[in-house]
Amino acid sequence: MGFTIGGIREMRSGTRRRGRASGRASDCTTVAEFTGLWGWDVVPGARAAGGVCSCGKADCPAPGAHPLDPAALIPAGATLDEVTAAWGQFPGAAVLLPVGRAFDILDVPEAAGRRALIRLERMGVPLGPVVATPQGRAHFFVAPGAAAELPTLLYRMGWDGASLDLHALGAGAHITAPPSDRAGLGPATWLRAPSLDTATQPPQARLLLGALAYVAHRSPCA
Repeated sequence: MGFTIGGIREMRSGTRRRGRASGRASDCTTVAEFTGLWGWDVVPGARAAGGVCSCGKADCPAPGAHPLDPAALIPAGATLDEVTAAWGQFPGAAVLLPVGRAFDILDVPEAAGRRALIRLERMGVPLGPVVATPQGRAHFFVAPGAAAELPTLLYRMGWDGASLDLHALGAGAHITAPPSDRAGLGPATWLRAPSLDTATQPPQARLLLGALAYVAHRSPCA
């Protein structure tokens, strides 16, 4: 990694003291935190305003919710200087995280996700980061492979025949990282922020799935 945890804190505090850090500098610091501290790959993403996507395509199927250039991936471990050079080619881009590399995602309604978080914390279940989207979904970070394993896991737990508003995102998907805007609807936010213990080693899906399936089953499907 090209910088230390203390270095990130110094950059953050310096930004607060100055109060005039440019949006680009702030974005680069955020991206560098994801790559250097949490060990995640990052991709510059499109933004949307009034339903119009910044990619410039009038018929864009996912305005403000897709990578601008999937090949422009900034790899885990990239330093602040490397991030600044790469991100400078995509000013104003949203910060997207590729799924299926360091983590997969279990997706449930936000209200159900909040209830599940309380249950899981009381049970002492290890948890990874959790993101709330402006579309009202909760994204639970779990170990890679969950998307492929989900049907089998639900079958083993007896939930395979139930009506569940629970989905898994795997390789090929991208989520919007806080505090970036998604689809012009508002920012993604952390329900549970990443930590050094969980960012690179999210929990196995099976540890969370029972509680998530229960609350998702009790939530009306979209």
